[in-house]
Amino acid sequence: MYSGNPDVPDDVFADVLKQVGAFVRDRVVPRENEIMNADAIPDDLRAQVAEMGLFGYAVPQEWGGLGLDLVQDVELAMHFGYTSLSLRSMFGTNNGIAGQVLVGFGTDEQREQWLPGIASGEVVASFALTEPGAGSDPAGLKTVARADGDGWVLDGNKRFITNATEADLFVVFARLDPAPEKGNGIAVFLVPGDAEGLQVGVKDAKMGQEGSRTADVTFDGVRIGPEALVGSDAAVGYKAAMTSLARGRIHMAALAVGAAERAKDESVAYAASSTQDGTPIGSFQLVQAMLADMATGVMAGRAMVREAARAYESGEDRRIAPSAAKLFCTEMAGEVADLAVQVHGGTGYMREVPVERIYRDVRLMRLYEGTSEIQRLIIGGGLVRAAQARS
Repeated sequence: MYSGNPDVPDDVFADVLKQVGAFVRDRVVPRENEIMNADAIPDDLRAQVAEMGLFGYAVPQEWGGLGLDLVQDVELAMHFGYTSLSLRSMFGTNNGIAGQVLVGFGTDEQREQWLPGIASGEVVASFALTEPGAGSDPAGLKTVARADGDGWVLDGNKRFITNATEADLFVVFARLDPAPEKGNGIAVFLVPGDAEGLQVGVKDAKMGQEGSRTADVTFDGVRIGPEALVGSDAAVGYKAAMTSLARGRIHMAALAVGAAERAKDESVAYAASSTQDGTPIGSFQLVQAMLADMATGVMAGRAMVREAARAYESGEDRRIAPSAAKLFCTEMAGEVADLAVQVHGGTGYMREVPVERIYRDVRLMRLYEGTSEIQRLIIGGGLVRAAQARS
C-alpha cells in the first residue's frame, strides 16, 4: 500500500484543493468565452495562478514549490480539467514533463539554476520532443546533438511545442552524434530560450484549446555547454524524460476526468431545465441513459486515476498503469463530450456553449503525450513481456 510522504500533509492539502476548486469555478469558468475568443489567458488570471503557487505545485519546497506528490497532483488536475484546458497548459509543463525531468534527474547545479524560477513562474518551460516525423515514439527523432569539444551543437526541427512562444527554457530530445556504443543514442538537453540559433515559429491555429500556445521550434547550430546535458549523462536524461512522460500520462488522465465531469454537469443541468412540448428532456429515458453512461464513465475514470497515481508513487507500476489510465480516461472524455453535445441537441453545436468547446478541447487529449494507439502498444507489450519473464 502507498503510504506517501509528500511535503504537504493531508489537512493542508485539503485547504489547497478547496482554494483551487473555488478559483476554477468562481474566477475561471465565468471567463471561458473570453479566453476562447481572445485565444489567450488574461494577465490577471496568470498573476493569480502565480500568486497561488500553481506554477510550481509539483516542485519540491526546497526549490520554491508546494511539493505536492502525484496522488495530490491528480486531485488538482481534476479541478483544472473542469475549465478551459489552456489554463492548465500555461503552467502544466513547469510542473510536469519539463519540471519533473529536473526534479528527478537533474544535477544539483541544474536544479538550482532552473527550478526556483520554474516554481515561481518567472521561467516558462517547454518540452521539445515532437518532430514532423516523430511524435509519440522518440525512435524517429531527427534532431541531432553533435559533440563539439566538451559541449554540443544542436540542429533540427520540433513541432507543436507547448508554450514555445514564451518559453525561457526548452527541454530538448536529440540524437547523439557520434552515437554511443551502448544505449539508444538519445539524450535530453536544457536549452535557454534566448540561445543563438534557436528560432520559434508563429503560434499555431488549432481546432480547440484556445489560449494554449504551441509553435514550431528550429535549432540551427545552437551551441550549448556540457552543463546542458540533463543529469550529465545521456542515458540518465533519456530515462528521466520517459519517466516524466509516464507521470504526465496520469496527470493527463485526471484532466480528462475533470473535463468529462464538466460535460456531464452541463448536460444534467440542461436536461433538467430544457423542455420538449413542456416536458423536461431529462424525463425522457433515452436522455437519462446518456446521462447515466456519462456519469459512469466519470466515476470509473476518477477511480482509475487515483489508483494509477497511488501505484506510481509507491513504485508498484510506472509503465502499464499510466498508459492504461491515459487510454481509458481520454477515450472516455471524448465519448462523454460527444454525448453531451447530443443531449444539448442543436444548442450543443453552437459556439460559446460550454459543451461545444469541451468537445473540441478534449479531442486533442487522445493525441498528445502519447496517442491512444501508442498507449495500447505499451500496455499490450508490457503484459506479454511480463508473462514471458514469469515463464
